[in-house]
Amino acid sequence: MKNSLIIALDFPGRTEVNAFLDPFGTEKLFVKVGMELFYQEGPVLIAGLKERGFEVFLDLKLHDIPNTVKSAMKGLARLGCDLVNVHAAGGRAMMEAALEGLEQGTPAGTKRPHCIAVTQLTSTSEQQMQEEQLIGVPLEGSVLHYAQLAKAAGLDGVVCSPQEAGMIRTEVGSGFLTVTPGIRLAAEATQDQKRVATPQFAREAGVSAIVVGRPITRAEQPVESYQTIKSLWEGAIV
Repeated sequence: MKNSLIIALDFPGRTEVNAFLDPFGTEKLFVKVGMELFYQEGPVLIAGLKERGFEVFLDLKLHDIPNTVKSAMKGLARLGCDLVNVHAAGGRAMMEAALEGLEQGTPAGTKRPHCIAVTQLTSTSEQQMQEEQLIGVPLEGSVLHYAQLAKAAGLDGVVCSPQEAGMIRTEVGSGFLTVTPGIRLAAEATQDQKRVATPQFAREAGVSAIVVGRPITRAEQPVESYQTIKSLWEGAIV
């Protein structure tokens, strides 16, 4: 899990996923399956990815009453994913219930998936948070509060932007995972993301894992783009 580069498979279906993945050959990737893809293809897609030897982040961002989240996680634990998540805004009781469900659903002799909490989406600005969520503190304060709440609930880490990862590492602890989307190369457009950073910035901030989508999946040469970003992330390119 540490120092991972996770590719966001933001595709509409399995055909597009396979067309993207096949050129990577035998490379053992860490991939993210979000709502768009999972709701179309379901558990069979996860099974296929695991058969190929990939690590899988199932990014469904569960947010509901504790009992519902617990039951959902109990089922998701059987899929063999490596990483799942919830919204920290659901509260401590919900996050604790998520862990209970994962522990109950994980098959005997296997490791339960890591569970992390989304703090504030990287598409959210401080102004949006304050005006639309009516959260009056600075954005960094909200992210840190959610990270501390997730830690208290026993979760393994959080989803945050690269800009907040260093603060969380200092305040919550270096063993607490920080998974950061919004990774872009310096010359790229940010699209709908607002709090973005380069792979080098994320590495220097002590981020645990980066999630990269469009800079790889929509590149003219996806495999080459992956290798470039991976080298930047690992510090091989300065």
